[in-house]
Amino acid sequence: MSTPKKQSIFERLHVGNGAFDIVGKRKRWYLTFGALMLVCVASIIFRWFNLGIDFEGGTKIQLPSASASGQISVERVETVFKEAINKDAAAVQQVGTGANSTIQIKSEALTVDEVRLVKNALFEQLKPQSPSGESTVSVISDSAVSGTWGGEISRQALIALGVFMVLVTIFLALYFEKWMAVSALVALFHDVIVAAGIYSIVGFEVTPATVIGLLTILGFSLYDTVVVFDKVKENTRGLLGLTRRTYAETANLALNQVLMRSINTSIIALLPVVGLLAIGVGVLGVGTLGDLALIMAAGMLAGVLSSIFLATPLLVDLKMTEPKYKQQAERVAQRRANVARKAETAESAEGVEAETDLSDDEALNAELRREKAMAIAAGVPSRTPKASDARRKSTGRPTGKKRR
Repeated sequence: MSTPKKQSIFERLHVGNGAFDIVGKRKRWYLTFGALMLVCVASIIFRWFNLGIDFEGGTKIQLPSASASGQISVERVETVFKEAINKDAAAVQQVGTGANSTIQIKSEALTVDEVRLVKNALFEQLKPQSPSGESTVSVISDSAVSGTWGGEISRQALIALGVFMVLVTIFLALYFEKWMAVSALVALFHDVIVAAGIYSIVGFEVTPATVIGLLTILGFSLYDTVVVFDKVKENTRGLLGLTRRTYAETANLALNQVLMRSINTSIIALLPVVGLLAIGVGVLGVGTLGDLALIMAAGMLAGVLSSIFLATPLLVDLKMTEPKYKQQAERVAQRRANVARKAETAESAEGVEAETDLSDDEALNAELRREKAMAIAAGVPSRTPKASDARRKSTGRPTGKKRR
């Protein structure tokens, strides 16, 4: 007897026949996500965030990166700034490329005299030139930012996040059920913490664009979770009356069936975000594009992983706290034990053909027919009998005109 060929990982992904035991290994996923969240929370507590001047307040000075003698380096700007007022700049970075490239200096709030000293020192020592070739002090601009504006953005973002959570909870509880709502919210909370933690670890500057990106990823994370839960809901319809699979096995099958879709959707969604991150950081320098792309890439990746490896396994554990699902799992185990015991009896009989009780097989076939009938009934509307059909059924003869 030839051994069946083992399917590759790509074949199993496309077939979606439950070959990946994701739910059965949920304890290892809990440990993995727990360790990841612990690292992120520790970074947020001990390192906090690199808040921009939009949140803390300060002074921003900007000058062209080109001069008569060539490109102006970031290190040279840092040195001139410190020599002018004997203070270190909070951040100095190059933004943009080509003729429109500029160097931005962000520091604590400076007085009018300090700003004047810095601008004069930058002009006298570096001689920056505008794209049109102008080289005067006026090409160096400055602006003061109040921390109250960033605080207002943070408050509005927290209010938006709270409203979003409430509306999502109501929607999931009504469309699905309470345990699915709880699982989705836990996964959503995980995504927010991980995305914020990665931002804290990397040390990118937190700007209003970061807050916007964080709110944006919540919708993507929830979308993937809803797709998985919708398939779980479809597969588990009428499960309590069957003994073919447990709730955990049915949920795992649903995960396998949408796994390829989740991977494809995530790759397509992440490609432009990764492109933004590469361009924003590698080409244009760390700026608005980099701030927005990093938070979105981290959040989207966390959302995909949590919807598959966290939300559904957690849903299974919550479901199994209900007695009816425990009893159904016990019936499944009992039926399988009966089948295994009868198989052993048949194999141990020497020279005598064991009588086979087909009650289990018949029950399984009945369940398969019932599942098929339920699937057909869910997709095809029931036909309302015509009045002529009802008369034919009651009289037992055709209702057409009598043939002469």
